[in-house]
Amino acid sequence: MPIEALLVLVIGGIAGVALLLHLTGRSNLRVLSPDGARAEWLRHFPDDTIVDVTLSHDGHAALLRTETGPGLLWSFGADTVARHLLDFDWLEHPKGMEFYFHDFATPHVLVHLDETERRHWRHLMEPA
Repeated sequence: MPIEALLVLVIGGIAGVALLLHLTGRSNLRVLSPDGARAEWLRHFPDDTIVDVTLSHDGHAALLRTETGPGLLWSFGADTVARHLLDFDWLEHPKGMEFYFHDFATPHVLVHLDETERRHWRHLMEPA
């Protein structure tokens, strides 16, 4: 088979799968509930004890306080990503807060928050 035909088949197949996932709703961001955020956090960190969960108004992120400190859970397509807030920086952003992790696997994430949420989340992240 000529390389050009193979290239067209591969590109067409990848585009077809992406289109199919989008049309079936699999590319939408996951919306979290308090119980769903707890379950997802425990899926990532089964040994943690969760003290409380604070969801963003859009439901795409949650700030969790655990016995070992705060953690951030956010939607990544239909899945979630969770990180303990141990080695990170955050900056104000016009749309919310931007978290920069000192980890090459998760460089940064923008969490959409309004001004009231920003103040509340800053308060929850302060060391005890």
